[in-house]
Amino acid sequence: MRSRRRRVLLGLLTVCVPAALWAADARAAGLTAEQIVEKHVAARGGLAAWHAVQTMSWAGKMDAGVGDSVARSQNYLAQTWGSKSPKVRAAMVAAAKTESPKEAPKQVQLPFVLEMKRPGKSRIELEFTGKTAIQVYDGKEGWLKRPYLNRNDWEPFSAEQAKASAGKWDMDGPLIDYAAKGTKVALEGVEKVDARDAWKLKLTLKDGAVQHVWIDQKSFLDVKVEGTPRRMDGKMHTVWIMQSDFRSVQGVKVPFELETVVEGYPDRHRMQLEKVAVNPKLDDSRFVKPAA
Repeated sequence: MRSRRRRVLLGLLTVCVPAALWAADARAAGLTAEQIVEKHVAARGGLAAWHAVQTMSWAGKMDAGVGDSVARSQNYLAQTWGSKSPKVRAAMVAAAKTESPKEAPKQVQLPFVLEMKRPGKSRIELEFTGKTAIQVYDGKEGWLKRPYLNRNDWEPFSAEQAKASAGKWDMDGPLIDYAAKGTKVALEGVEKVDARDAWKLKLTLKDGAVQHVWIDQKSFLDVKVEGTPRRMDGKMHTVWIMQSDFRSVQGVKVPFELETVVEGYPDRHRMQLEKVAVNPKLDDSRFVKPAA
């Protein structure tokens, strides 16, 4: 009778408890959200190492219009760099008309350099069709130049672009010093990320915004991060950044491969790093509005 009761109880538990929780690593059972974050910070190199980082630069290549046309690549860049004007659409249509059938299948990989400096400054240089697009952000305001669209003058960020850029290229991510930033963290459960179990953390930021981060149960690295929602085809879409190939660079761990996934779109756009420099000398003038 006792054995039968035990089987019934186990059956009820199997129904009531999410299957993902049963898959959680037994050695990690009972960890709180705060303890998970603590182990994550250690896996990324530790607080002391990240506090010593004042500047960082990434160099590599990113996909745009993978397996598709130059016009598709321009469309991707226009969405990424926040342009939806009739002039941009006309440029994309013109590019599509000049392509030959042999050009369409080519995978487009764009060389880029990203520079970051505390607090919250960034500069991106992107090579496309032999021209260099530049985007700078001083922590509050930003400017960009897009010569691949024949827009060679510096244009200020829109309010939407400025909001999207705030914290986007934060070097140490949302979980380093999260409490000092006014962020609250809660554990929402366990989900699969590329066939591996990961804790799903809910971050409530100081301004009330909510972000999710997935921490791999074995490595304690942030393998998936919810990004800034992106407006495409007139609608807002959730964005996720898949992070992998973590490598140590001067005591801190950095993902050398990042894939952007947009809800409702099958293509993944990969950013592959080839070189990472910690604390390179970067003058403040690189992050302000350039001279005309």
